[in-house]
Amino acid sequence: MSNKLQWIETELQTLKDSGLYNRIRTLSSPQGAWLVVDGKQVLNFCSNNYLGLANHPRIVKAAQDAVTKYGVGPAAVRSIAGTMELHLELERRLAAFKGVESAITFQSGFTANMGTIPALVGKDDAIVSDELNHASIIDGSRLSGAKILRYAHCDPADLDRVLTENRGQFPKVLVITDGVFSMDGDIAPLDKIYEVCLKHDVMLMVDDAHGEGVIGAGGRGIVDHFHLHGKVDVEVGTLSKAFGVVGGVSAGKPIIVEWLRQRGRPFLFSSAMTVPDVAACLAAVDILEESTELVDRLWENARYFKAEMKRLGFDTGLSTTPITPIMLGEAPLAQQFSREMFEAGVFAMAIGFPTVPRGKARIRVMISAAHAREDLDKGLEAFAAVGRKLGVING
Repeated sequence: MSNKLQWIETELQTLKDSGLYNRIRTLSSPQGAWLVVDGKQVLNFCSNNYLGLANHPRIVKAAQDAVTKYGVGPAAVRSIAGTMELHLELERRLAAFKGVESAITFQSGFTANMGTIPALVGKDDAIVSDELNHASIIDGSRLSGAKILRYAHCDPADLDRVLTENRGQFPKVLVITDGVFSMDGDIAPLDKIYEVCLKHDVMLMVDDAHGEGVIGAGGRGIVDHFHLHGKVDVEVGTLSKAFGVVGGVSAGKPIIVEWLRQRGRPFLFSSAMTVPDVAACLAAVDILEESTELVDRLWENARYFKAEMKRLGFDTGLSTTPITPIMLGEAPLAQQFSREMFEAGVFAMAIGFPTVPRGKARIRVMISAAHAREDLDKGLEAFAAVGRKLGVING
């Protein structure tokens, strides 16, 4: 018998032995403050549904109405027969919402990075990347073939050092940073990063996946937050978090968007966003443009939850956003903590290596505008009880 796949069994067992095996739970309810997970109703502290839009009645109806009018799938790539009027409307609306001149949509935030980065730099060029950038940035950078250089996390001075030492060796250089870092919840100092990029005459790209719908005026993102309109070359984002749907966007200077329509490989070689997704995203833009109520409620909930967790004695890391990491250290403890929370009726998943560095395992709590104050209080009670039981906090 062939043993050619034995190595996978060995690796899987190693993951289980080290507490790093990811046991994926199953949902059987719509997204919201409460979920049915593995048959049990639990408080949801896991989803990226920042504004509670994933099951919003207006968004659901928009998707249903669009399917009735246009069908479901475009059945083609955008460049052949898949560009529908809905796609163009969404791109216009997203550009207006974000205060940029132009935008192009992709099937996801991940594919937006995979399409954008290799179109801007190649094997003779360089990418200078924050050391904690998202996996989609890392993969897009590898796909480009460019030389990848890293600078210390959120450190403009180190970025300046890297560019000073290397800029002259490459015809094109692209600096990339996340806007809001998804595991720690801290915000990139984009204003200072822009100044360094301007000094060295290099392109600047920001992935605002966790900033859109969260920071900036009415959730317009990190470029708006730092008043950098027209200065950042390209913003990549996702429509699967605060917007509550799915899809990706690259927005910024028209010449870059025009180039991505010609050379963005997921745009050229993978079928377009589906009709209900596009219509749902348009409805989400409508809601965000009409009022800041949901964004305001998100931040109110985040401030309350964080303050109470710190009062209990938990370490919430470097976060300055609604992303709230509960730092626990080792992966087995984080996984045990997550299991105990689930038993207490709270869905709060453990995150360990390779998503975060070894020794920095955590429970990452994703606060939402959908949470009522009593939901947050229930979650706090569970954290307090499990934290004391496992010796994470005193009491």
